[in-house]
Amino acid sequence: MSKSPVEIAGFEFLSDKKAETFQSKDSRFRNNEKIRRVAAIDIGTNSTHLVIASVDPVLNTFSIDLAEKSSTRLGNRDLDTGDLTESSKTRVLQTLRRFKDLAISQHVEETLLAATSAVREAPNGRAFLSQIKDELDLDVELISGAEEARLIYLGILSGMPFGHQPHILLDIGGGSTELVLADEQDARALTSTRLGAVSLQRDFIKDTPISAGRLNFLRTFIQGSLEPAVKKVLSRIKSQESAKLVATSGTALAIGGLVASEDQESLLRKHGYTFSEEKLTRLVDKLLALSPQQRRKLAPLSERRAEIIVPGALIMQTIMKMLKIKEVVLSERALREGLVVNWMFREGLLKDRFSLQGSIRQRTVIHQVERFSVNRSRSERVANFALSIYNNTAGLLHHDKGPGRDLLWAAAMLHSCGQHINLGSYHKHSWYLIRHGELLGYSHSEHLMIAAIARYHRKSLPKKRHEAWQALDNKEFRRIVSEMSLILRLSTSLDRRPDSSIASLKFSLKPSEITIDLIPENNIQNLRLEHWSLSNCIPIVKELTGVDLKVLVNKSLV
Repeated sequence: MSKSPVEIAGFEFLSDKKAETFQSKDSRFRNNEKIRRVAAIDIGTNSTHLVIASVDPVLNTFSIDLAEKSSTRLGNRDLDTGDLTESSKTRVLQTLRRFKDLAISQHVEETLLAATSAVREAPNGRAFLSQIKDELDLDVELISGAEEARLIYLGILSGMPFGHQPHILLDIGGGSTELVLADEQDARALTSTRLGAVSLQRDFIKDTPISAGRLNFLRTFIQGSLEPAVKKVLSRIKSQESAKLVATSGTALAIGGLVASEDQESLLRKHGYTFSEEKLTRLVDKLLALSPQQRRKLAPLSERRAEIIVPGALIMQTIMKMLKIKEVVLSERALREGLVVNWMFREGLLKDRFSLQGSIRQRTVIHQVERFSVNRSRSERVANFALSIYNNTAGLLHHDKGPGRDLLWAAAMLHSCGQHINLGSYHKHSWYLIRHGELLGYSHSEHLMIAAIARYHRKSLPKKRHEAWQALDNKEFRRIVSEMSLILRLSTSLDRRPDSSIASLKFSLKPSEITIDLIPENNIQNLRLEHWSLSNCIPIVKELTGVDLKVLVNKSLV
């Protein structure tokens, strides 16, 4: 029986017909004949990074299987000539040799390499790329500042929904800072400024703590350098629009980690984490007062990052003030992932940017369903029950205004992913797998809520001592999790058999009373098992909501 599409948080959930191309039971998918693997290497000013991605041409998405980086410090150029030093070139060559071996071992079909500002600006940069070709047989593309900005845009676009809101993308590199204004369909402004955390540290910060006079000079220099880029971006934001700031790069992620540690938050993933300008200002003030030795002791920082964190934080703080934006969200995807997306375009796996954005949340959840070997048909059945209950019980079982609905769907699709670890306590393992997994398109807080909804869909209710509950640092988040996990509990109680037995649910609502009528697939279908299972939820519904739940089967009591 074909189901009609269900609208989920602004995108169309797949009908049965559309879902046929996504079926994990397809033998071609099971044998991974459709999965294509590609490696992307970014030779940056401070570090050289590798990612190896598995590209799924059916879902039009990819996942990162391996990520490596090495602090190669190409930005420490010769002070007299500006050339790349022999020591830094040696570090890069050693790193690329290792990365090439890793890529070969992972059976990638192509390795994509890009060099950015350090190589771009060094007089001997092109000669170094020829050396890489001669010694390692690797072709490295020397990309311009604008192309670097475009690839950063594609990388962030692949992991974050833009909706209909323009986004300002910030990448604070070692030798350059990219600022991009973009929406879901195109980049409106691509800028690259020769200003980076490594170059600022090298050229202007000789002594620390920084004196008041030197700090004032630094802020003025940063603002003056960035002014053309900021003006270009602001001029292309329409008067009625409100732009969102997204920051990426190692420096931005390190800043986010420090902000979270100041708030005693534990970040397993920084993607989607949001913090305010006020928190950034407090962090900058603290960092300015510390010596290099004291900064190296800060837990989230590597020794090399500790050397350049101050100029990087000053760049971010200055840009936020110039843009008059009060908060920033982090993206773990950037240039390397942009290389993968660009390759997908070249290979005809993506038609346009909009197809990349269209249903990013849905695709990333389905990808995790496949990854964790979840029974797809049963998880979709539970998700349909959950959405039906959600849609018909507003004001009684929940008071959600909309955000919880998409989180409920995601949790329903993934609630059983922990079953292959331990069947008896699988809800706890599902929480762990979801929390540590990659859910693109969801904020840090939403990610935690999805994991918690799956955690509390069975057995005990939330307790203050539970790690999953403590991770929710907001009363509203806990309310959403409490309500959505109750709905998921009811939904999973109806999924008692391998095959579908319930055609639909019908609801009758009165003040403080809900009647759910279970309609069987056919007249001879016995639903005593489902009736018993759902009836077992009556006490917990009463405890949490004060609502009386009644269960019928085809308008009859069992």
